[in-house]
Amino acid sequence: MQVSRMAGSLIGSEIIKIGNEVNDMIRKGEQICNLTIGDFTPSIFPIPEQLRDNITDAYAAGHTNYPPANGTLDLRTAAADFLRQRLSLDYSPNDLLVAGGSRPLIYATYLALVDPGDKVVFPTPSWNNNHYCHLSGAEAVMVETLPENNFMPTAAELVPHLPGATLLALCSPLNPTGTMFTREGLLEICDLVVAENQRRQPGEKPLYVLYDQIYWMLTFGDAQHFDPVSLRPELRDYTIYIDGISKCLAATGVRVGYAFGPAVVIDKMKAILGHVGAWAPKAEQMATAAYLANDAAVDEFIPTFKDKLQHSLTTLYDGLQNLKAQGYPVDAIVPMGAIYLTAKLDVLGKTTPAGQQLTTTKELTSYLISEARLALVPFSAFGTSDTAPWFRMSVGGASLESIEAALPRLQAALDALQ
Repeated sequence: MQVSRMAGSLIGSEIIKIGNEVNDMIRKGEQICNLTIGDFTPSIFPIPEQLRDNITDAYAAGHTNYPPANGTLDLRTAAADFLRQRLSLDYSPNDLLVAGGSRPLIYATYLALVDPGDKVVFPTPSWNNNHYCHLSGAEAVMVETLPENNFMPTAAELVPHLPGATLLALCSPLNPTGTMFTREGLLEICDLVVAENQRRQPGEKPLYVLYDQIYWMLTFGDAQHFDPVSLRPELRDYTIYIDGISKCLAATGVRVGYAFGPAVVIDKMKAILGHVGAWAPKAEQMATAAYLANDAAVDEFIPTFKDKLQHSLTTLYDGLQNLKAQGYPVDAIVPMGAIYLTAKLDVLGKTTPAGQQLTTTKELTSYLISEARLALVPFSAFGTSDTAPWFRMSVGGASLESIEAALPRLQAALDALQ
């Protein structure tokens, strides 16, 4: 049977593939520390109690019909107020678009702005931009980043690729690295976008910025979140933000995301998603609206949630640093935000006890699952080389106890390599 060229050449998510394999093993009774999917195990990281009760109340109140195509006014108003109070971003409810999580909103941004063959610039590693380029027919311009810059793109790395580009896709805190832009680093990139748009002629498509800040409330230590429009108000007409409750409230399955930006773009995104039917359920929208308006509930939940995440991330980081101090070829970058730790396992070229020489990070991933019962995602799933020795560790799906138990198994698996 013939399918479209796009569908025929579409590559599935390597992250989901690894996660599914691990989940199958767990269902069969194997004890594996699963650090793959950017999700939360509800028994470990439940959604806020007040949000859960709000959802139940909303269904009891009969909110089971279609919501408005752009989201309920209650939620758009609550989210606009929330952004104004906490980030000083002043957008009206009409500038917001609600959908079933952030994925449809990112896809709608691509479809609203990018024509087939248009250039989309994004750093690697980063989450899913290569697949969105494939779906939209865009020319993917992947800009490799460096560990010494915490894998965040710099203005110097991006500047050669911006002339003629339609979209610059950025994320901070970054999936997969758990690292963030500094104020100075993002400001330099913003100035590049301003200058590029000033050079373009009337009638020429501008350079837009897709800014994914879905993790912005999950920052650690002295790390601080910055965004383009707050730094350079001139970018307001060119920046589409991706936001929502999936990560900051451990509510991945609740499926409430929202985008905001210039009305002309948001309106087109609304039309696209209206045909797709990608809205969040009305009851969840009503519940989220009530929760975001409850400052006390938010302020009570977020610090405790962040502390628990940071404890898991720090345990992994300290464990890897301990191995590094013992001479093992491993390292990690201090976690700054999100739910991820960037880990380095530089053992390619070594041979397993079964006699297999490890030549790619996919092979090393399989070895660690079988020998250390530890599941990670290689950065090759995010656009980097399959020999780059970097991995994402996601802590939302694992208990602190399972993480602590996995570290000696990792050491033993490394010891077994020749």
